Amino acid sequence: MADWVIVVDDDPVNNRMAGFILSEAGFRVTALKSGQSLLDYVENNGYPDLVLLDINMPVMDGFETMRRFREQAQGKETPVLFLTANENEDLETKGLSLGAMDFIKKPFVPDVLVIRVRHIIELNHLQKDLEQEVKKKTEENEKLFIQVVQSLADAIDAKDTYTNGHSGRVAQYSREIARRYGYKGKKLDDIYMMGLLHDVGKIGVPDALINKPAKLNDEEFEQIKNHPVMGARILKNIKAMPTLATGARWHHERFGGGGYPDSLSGETIPEEARIIAVADSYDAMSSRRSYRDVLPQEIVRMEIEKGKGTQFDPKFADIMLAMIDEDQDYQMRET
Repeated sequence: MADWVIVVDDDPVNNRMAGFILSEAGFRVTALKSGQSLLDYVENNGYPDLVLLDINMPVMDGFETMRRFREQAQGKETPVLFLTANENEDLETKGLSLGAMDFIKKPFVPDVLVIRVRHIIELNHLQKDLEQEVKKKTEENEKLFIQVVQSLADAIDAKDTYTNGHSGRVAQYSREIARRYGYKGKKLDDIYMMGLLHDVGKIGVPDALINKPAKLNDEEFEQIKNHPVMGARILKNIKAMPTLATGARWHHERFGGGGYPDSLSGETIPEEARIIAVADSYDAMSSRRSYRDVLPQEIVRMEIEKGKGTQFDPKFADIMLAMIDEDQDYQMRET
C-alpha cells in the first residue's frame, strides 16, 4: 500500500502542485485547506504517514494546528513537515520545538520535495519497527526472567518435603489481595515476583531443619529466623528490580510488633510485605506440614481473624477473609 501524505495549505495552487508531485512519485495524497479540516479529517479517517502543513493560514495558523494535532493524536507520532515561504530562523525554531521534523521552502523543488518526504517517512517506519523489535525483545527477556524466578521458587519449595508449590500459591494469593486493594499493571507483576521469592533465603537453611518433624529448639529457630535477611541479601543484587527484596526481608514482621528480622510494626512495614505476610500465613495453614495435615477452613479463617491488628494489617486480613468466604469448596489450599 502506498504511503499516505496529507497536504494542508489554504492556497489551492500549492495544494494542487504538492499533490501532483507526490502522486506522480507514488504517494497517496489528500489535500486540505485549513487546520480545522485536518483535525476533523484525521479524527474520522485515521492518521497518515506524514503531514505537510503550511504555517501561514487564516483562522488557525500552522503552529496552533500542530499543537492541537499533537494533543488530538494522543501519542500517535505522525511526522509533520512545515511549508513556508519565509526565511526566518525564529519560525523554524518555534516549529521544531513543537515537534516538526523539518521545513520545506515554497515554491517547491519537485525532486527535493519527494526526497525529503520519502526520507522522513522511511525514517519514521524504521523507528516504529525498531520500537516494536525492542518491545518484543523486552517481553522475551521478561518471560525468561519469570521462568528463571519460577525455577528458583520451585527449587526453594523442593527443600521442604511437606510443602509443594508454596511459593507459587503465596505469589497468587498476594497478587489477588493486591488486585482487590487496587494494584494494577506492573505493581501486580512486581508483588507476584516478590511472593515467588519471599522464601529464597531458605536456600541457606539446612534441609534437616526445614523438615524436622519435632519442635525446633531455640538455636534451631534462630537459624530459621535468619532466612529473611539471607533472602534480602541475595535479591538486592538484582538491579533490574530493586524492590524484589522487600517481600523476602519483611514478610515475617508483625503489624502489632514483635516480628523479625527488624522488629518493624504498623505502616513502617512495607505494604507489599504486609500483603505477603497474610498470603504466606494463609498458605502455611492450608498446606500439609510434617506435624499436621491441612487445617480445616474454619480454623484458618478464625486464625486470620484473630491476627488482625496484631500479626496482620487489618485491611489486608479483611481482603483475605473475603477470599476465604467466597471459596465455599475450600479450593484455595494445597491439593
